[in-house]
Amino acid sequence: MLAFEIRVVRKIVIVTAALRSAARESTASASVNKSMSRQSQASDHPQKEKKTRRDPVASGERDASVNRAASHNYFLLEKFEAGIALRGTEVKSVRGGRANLKDAYGLVKDGELWLINAHIGPYEHGNIFNHEPLRTRKLLVHKNELHKLIGKTQQKGLTLIPTKLYFRNGRVKVEMALAKGKQTWDKRETERRKTADKEAREAMVRSRKV
Repeated sequence: MLAFEIRVVRKIVIVTAALRSAARESTASASVNKSMSRQSQASDHPQKEKKTRRDPVASGERDASVNRAASHNYFLLEKFEAGIALRGTEVKSVRGGRANLKDAYGLVKDGELWLINAHIGPYEHGNIFNHEPLRTRKLLVHKNELHKLIGKTQQKGLTLIPTKLYFRNGRVKVEMALAKGKQTWDKRETERRKTADKEAREAMVRSRKV
């Protein structure tokens, strides 16, 4: 009788051990399946890359420098785009908003077009090879355009004035204008019109608020 009971207990122990082993294998299998499911979902829905905000000046969305005095002092008759030969530190300074065109002008000399007296501040992280702020810089235009400019500036007494600096496709460009100087009364008339336009805009804003 004792031997029989011992055999029964052994069988119970064996069966219990087998059930526990099966349960552990089932749990491990479920964990593996869940992990694979997560990986599959991650591959189906990759994380969206964060969009880095582009510099509005470098992308051309905003002008790097605007010569606001140009329209006050001159009649801007005809505008055209020119490239400009710049050094690396100058490009970085223009991108950083350190250019000023207020006293600048264009000059045709020795068959080339030059930008005179344009101020581009030194690059703040530059070294001993930083550029001179007021150095003369070459403007890049087609020969046909250059010949037209020579004729118009010499025969009609017009002046070449830069109106703005901006980036186009990663390169710095200059908008130049053939300009005629204003007399004192012309400048007063320009100021009068600006004041009238400003007052008209302010009146429109006030009327919308009422």
